[in-house]
Amino acid sequence: MSPLTAHSQACTTLGQTPATAFPVCGSTTFTQASVPLCATNSLFVPGCSGTGANYENRNPFFYRFTCYTSGSLGFVINPLAPNEDYDWQLYDITGRNPDDIFTVNSLFVTGNWAGTYGPTGASANGTNGIQCASDPASNAPTFARMPNLIQGREYLLLVSHFTNTQSGYTLSFSGGTAVITDPTEPHLLNAKADCDGTKLRVKLNKKVSCRSLTANGNEFSILPAVQTVVSAQPDSCSFAFDFDEIELTLSGTLPNGNYQLVIQNGIDANTLLDNCGRAIPVNEQVPFTYQSPQPIYADSIGKPACQTDSIRVYFPKRINCASIAANGSDFVVTGPTPVTVTAAGGNCVQGKTDYVTVRFSAPIYTSGTYTLTLRPGTDGSVLIDECGQETPNQQLNFNTADTVNADFTYTERLGCQRDTLRFSHNGLNQVNQWSWIINGTVQSNQQVYTHIFPATSQNTVSLHVSNGTCIDTSTQRIVLNNEVKASFDMASVICPEDALVVKNTTMGAVTSWRWQYDVLGSSTLKDPPPFQWPNNGREAFYTVRLTAYNSVLNCSDSLRKPLRVLDFCSIAVPTGFTPNNDGRNDRFGPYNALKADNYQFQVFNRWGQRVFQSRNWQEKWDGKWNGLAQPGGVYVWALSYTNRDTGQPTTRKGTVVLIR
Repeated sequence: MSPLTAHSQACTTLGQTPATAFPVCGSTTFTQASVPLCATNSLFVPGCSGTGANYENRNPFFYRFTCYTSGSLGFVINPLAPNEDYDWQLYDITGRNPDDIFTVNSLFVTGNWAGTYGPTGASANGTNGIQCASDPASNAPTFARMPNLIQGREYLLLVSHFTNTQSGYTLSFSGGTAVITDPTEPHLLNAKADCDGTKLRVKLNKKVSCRSLTANGNEFSILPAVQTVVSAQPDSCSFAFDFDEIELTLSGTLPNGNYQLVIQNGIDANTLLDNCGRAIPVNEQVPFTYQSPQPIYADSIGKPACQTDSIRVYFPKRINCASIAANGSDFVVTGPTPVTVTAAGGNCVQGKTDYVTVRFSAPIYTSGTYTLTLRPGTDGSVLIDECGQETPNQQLNFNTADTVNADFTYTERLGCQRDTLRFSHNGLNQVNQWSWIINGTVQSNQQVYTHIFPATSQNTVSLHVSNGTCIDTSTQRIVLNNEVKASFDMASVICPEDALVVKNTTMGAVTSWRWQYDVLGSSTLKDPPPFQWPNNGREAFYTVRLTAYNSVLNCSDSLRKPLRVLDFCSIAVPTGFTPNNDGRNDRFGPYNALKADNYQFQVFNRWGQRVFQSRNWQEKWDGKWNGLAQPGGVYVWALSYTNRDTGQPTTRKGTVVLIR
């Protein structure tokens, strides 16, 4: 993405606004053959906004989904043509108006606005952080690290295209561990007859695809078959891709009585399909009753949200919107804290509403049982239902929840290599759900959680808590820097007359030291003097060990290294060798040349051809040349070096017999 111009053209196509986003089934691949041109709002991009690029919902489509199992989210946006630049941004819109993404910066989760052409999305190998707008030639990474989704939260994905010409793209979800496919199978929920018995309102247990319903409603029939269904009108297909309520028009008026509404395959060869293509079972039935209109009572209050400033009151029939006093005077709320009702209204469609929303002057922060009283309002009446019946005075109770706080504490048990941290939350205000996230990975859902970290590390620890109504998140950055790592340098081979010099390179907070020179000696100095090994006239092998202690943490770390002490260090060359792989005298070269600097050793055959050369005294000739075994006989060797002790250059020559 390169710098954008200001938005100017309204977005009117379904899917191009947050409120009309495509519902996502995690197994579905979306194909957008083209994208209508529009742009309406500026966007906040963390770390990028204000850098000269104007971020906006340029030529967008939106996709909406819920997380059903916590985990990582992977997806790919694949352009249908080369040299196409698609950008994206993911939001957490749980409990929010989807349009809040344009004004509430904290809803941002992750995104990528790189101008690089080609596929983009979120993957396990994606880059951390946000890629800002860039020139296509910069080849900025187009894949972001997969974000972690939280069960029960709702998300909105924006896909934007920079240029005003495009060939479209495909969008598929895969690679992550989060489940974003609703496991609920679709079913009929209930059916209700209208006042005059000529229409039925059918509710489903979840939203289904608008394309799966036929206009004449031939998916439905009534038992007993006193009337037939002649048309079906969904409640939201004019402004959304799916619906969960249908109005069925009957061929005539129902007599009073009990009925069954039956669903079967329509002329489109299916019943009704959810967004994953799953069908309501054929011949599924729900009962309903038609009786001449009678006064109704409110039957329930919807579960209040956290810090609720309103409640929803549900009725068995729709309510006439004109009978609801806008100032909320039809309702009074009493309870543990004072509540003032300031307004009331419904989701009015054609003058009727399924519920009434009662609004308060301030949110309710305290848990408790409150009582809602329905009474005549300032308009002189209580509520009037769709059949013209006035609702009686009545009372309903509802319960509110305390706000929650995700702040957590932890204790440390520090060690030299690993630190054990025990995290805990106080569980106040009826918190019953916890999610501990360590460095981006969900680790536990317990109130108390213990985790082991490297003793030197930087870690991000987050806790999400909920009491079923209210949620909160707290994050702490924990830096650990108490590792003790024993380390030292020394020669691996020395001459018998030389003392061993060690260099202490240990890291960390060390309070004491112990050097162990095999069974021959020890030291507690940080930097001990050179150690003299015994000269037994033969080659010997020893072990040197360093242990570093931290008495405050009551821990230690140690390191061992092998040492070879040669039997002698004079440079001598044998006169023969037998390369027969019997493990004895198979290779030819100086016995040792530990104190030979600028070392070079060469072997020549009788024709003067060099068959071996090395500048490493421990590398010896195996009797081969260019991989071929050489014949037995006499060979000439040449040795040159500088004596390390005297600084004297030396050149020597001699012969050796190769015995086959």
